[in-house]
Amino acid sequence: MNKKIVSIFMTATIVAGTLAGCGGASDSQNTAGASGEEGKIINIYSWNDEFRQRVEAVYPEVKETSKDGTVTTLNDGTEIHWIVNPNQDGVYQQKLDEALLKQADAAADEKIDIFLSETDYVNKYTDADAGAAMALKDIGIDPDKDLADQYDFTKVTASDADGVQRGSTWQCCPGLLVYRRDIAKEVFGTDDPGAIGEKTKDWDVMKATANELSAKGYYALSSYADTFRLYGNSIEQPWVKNGETTITVDQKIMDWVNNSKEWLDAGYFNKTVKGQFNDDWNKAMGSESKVFAFLLPAWGTDFVLNPNWDGEAGAWAVTTPPQEYNWGGSYVHAATGTDNVEHVKDIILAVTADKDNLLKISKDYSDFTNTKKGMQEAAKDDSFASDFLGGQNPFEYYAPVAENIKIAPLSAYDQGCVELIQNAFSDYFQGKVDFEKAKANFETAVKERYPDITEIHWPE
Repeated sequence: MNKKIVSIFMTATIVAGTLAGCGGASDSQNTAGASGEEGKIINIYSWNDEFRQRVEAVYPEVKETSKDGTVTTLNDGTEIHWIVNPNQDGVYQQKLDEALLKQADAAADEKIDIFLSETDYVNKYTDADAGAAMALKDIGIDPDKDLADQYDFTKVTASDADGVQRGSTWQCCPGLLVYRRDIAKEVFGTDDPGAIGEKTKDWDVMKATANELSAKGYYALSSYADTFRLYGNSIEQPWVKNGETTITVDQKIMDWVNNSKEWLDAGYFNKTVKGQFNDDWNKAMGSESKVFAFLLPAWGTDFVLNPNWDGEAGAWAVTTPPQEYNWGGSYVHAATGTDNVEHVKDIILAVTADKDNLLKISKDYSDFTNTKKGMQEAAKDDSFASDFLGGQNPFEYYAPVAENIKIAPLSAYDQGCVELIQNAFSDYFQGKVDFEKAKANFETAVKERYPDITEIHWPE
């Protein structure tokens, strides 16, 4: 492994030298247990219990899980050990990277067998030179056959530069606009998703709608952070091109900055909400809030909005967003060096490739899952209606968005750039710094996060 790859892997400490087992040999040559007896412990790295819940729901070999959720026992006595670290501020990646750098020399029961990544940084782990994630074909999964029903953009996202798929996901995360029915009735005279969709179908129309809402004392959206994913999904060039050390800030990102400032000054956002996944944002989802809508994928409605809503069920509905977008996706990887190849293969297939299992996940957890045929069926099946959404079947709206998603160009630096650009310009939106200072603060912060970055290029 060259120093460039090592520097990306270690977000806190630059590691000199090379990682044994990551260069020259093929994935199958680097995998303990590719033939022979399986290990007795399967170590899975993730940032929450979401994947564990899906495994428990659909993997037939699960026997029981400990009360604290750290160990799942399979029918054959094998134990899954769940190693969980928070995703925020790169902590999960740091802990995972430290373990991956020790993988070649780790004892069998301490080797990583499966690890998860998010869209924001999946590219870092699917890079063939990184030697972290095995090619699926090397554990006996044929992507063209076994994963043929997955949405194409998820397969591309999980592949290396040569098109070799090195991960799989049960999720497809198309985003919609989720709105308050009561506010819609008061301001527009209807809460019908089709009618509201006509008022949110593109940015120009959405701006006029935001003005209507403002005149009645409501905010169109909670925060400038809510719109970032739509712009970020539209970038035309990666934050960092492969093999380079220059960050390029795409014009779409600056469009987000300029439009966010305009909307904030116009009163279309709530100025007290300064980001996402914080107390201000959570309160904006409550019944006393004046926020009309949020831009969320299925997991956002289920994991974030629903728990923060303190009113009756049925108060929300989904409709067409002003721009098609995807937000998130948890990718499952077989770690190079695993001594549990057969178990890893079976788990990945059970959770990400079996249509019946994926439909069960969709019904049980409201996930929009990674099966084109399955989601087309769900869109027409009233049994997928949501009580939280007043009996609406959200898959009817998710499915067409998913069909048209084109993933933005990815790089290993995406999570840091996405977090830090928002942090820097949040201070600008809040009037704490001027525009040029916000740019300078981003440059400083991103070079601290990624010491190998030598230059930041801004659009003219």
